[in-house]
Amino acid sequence: MDSFLIEGGIALRGEVNISGSKNAVLPIMAAALLTAETCVIRRVPDLSDVRFMGRILESVGAEVKFEDGTLTLRAANIRGFGDYDLIRKMRGSICILGPLLARLREATVSLPGGCVIGTRPIDLHLKALQALGAEIRVAGGYVYTTAPRLDGALVFLGGRAGPTVLGTANLLMAATLAEGVTVIESAACEPEIIDLADFLNAMGAKIHGAGSPTLTITGVKELHGAEHDLIPDRIEAGTFAVAAVATGGEVTLRGARPDHMGAVLDKLQEAGARIQRSAGALTIKGGGLVRPVDLTTMPYSGFPTDMQAQLMALMCQAQGTSIITERIFESRFMHASELMRLGAEIAIEGPSAIVKGGRPLSGAPVMASDLRASAALVIAGMAAGGTTQVHRVYHLDRGYERMEEKLGRLGARISRIPGE
Repeated sequence: MDSFLIEGGIALRGEVNISGSKNAVLPIMAAALLTAETCVIRRVPDLSDVRFMGRILESVGAEVKFEDGTLTLRAANIRGFGDYDLIRKMRGSICILGPLLARLREATVSLPGGCVIGTRPIDLHLKALQALGAEIRVAGGYVYTTAPRLDGALVFLGGRAGPTVLGTANLLMAATLAEGVTVIESAACEPEIIDLADFLNAMGAKIHGAGSPTLTITGVKELHGAEHDLIPDRIEAGTFAVAAVATGGEVTLRGARPDHMGAVLDKLQEAGARIQRSAGALTIKGGGLVRPVDLTTMPYSGFPTDMQAQLMALMCQAQGTSIITERIFESRFMHASELMRLGAEIAIEGPSAIVKGGRPLSGAPVMASDLRASAALVIAGMAAGGTTQVHRVYHLDRGYERMEEKLGRLGARISRIPGE
């Protein structure tokens, strides 16, 4: 497996282009299954997850072409089941369930996997589809669904950790072809859900309220092809913003959407960063004293769980103690022990990590456990003295487009070491 070799202690400076959103593109790709006509998606990041999702769509019979940041999808002749081994390996694959059920009135998919960051059940997905009239059976690692008819319904999607993003996406897609009106209460409000709704509306759907806790979908008989430009990836933008502050540098994020990053930018300012907004860009300046901050991950528009690890890496440099509380995934502190290999002082107390900053970090070999933990270790390695080797960076390739190249253009001394 590949690894990154990082020589730390260099301030990042320059400009970086923010790629299209990884968390938006996967359900939008699934939405193309709702029509037999061609769909075109632009600003698509070249990620292993995107290519893997393409293989999943091909396994149900769709035609997929990915070239120069543009995806062309055509699902003229599809079937209601895909490759078991492909689907079970990626969490985002569950998004094909709603579209297949709506289009074909039956679907069989394997239970999905993904990063090992805690239990992520799909019970709310199944509850939502049952509310529309689907019959569901789970057996042998498969989810079997049938629905001779889908009828609009009032569906509450609130869960233990708040609204489900992928569950909202699945129900949203299924409801576009249901009879009558579907109302989703406690819907996810993430920008990625708005982006999906915009794409579906371009296909001929009738969706109102995207970005609010109440979504209203009036079913239509059929959808048609559409073209769509993805929103920028707010997590990639946040990661580079944190890296700028952690290294004491100054980085301009081209194409970033500050209106999607409110909670992250607020915490960075609280930590001492200086932020300048301009048309189509966001500049993050570090270089001063890093102040400790407390944060709790929450559903949007709260602080995103996908930025928790990166902020923890920054707080290792703060002059004081920070308390980071994880309320979305119960096992999302596996990066803490690896940060401690670099010299960080972190104690885990239930759902909270107590970070005593101010100790200098020094390079060491570390092991990435998941996508965002990998990003945190890269940030810490760039801020540390000496050499850090981050192993298992295939996690990074799932969600960051050519990360080492982008960081290299900002001055980082980082190289990819091919695995054996």
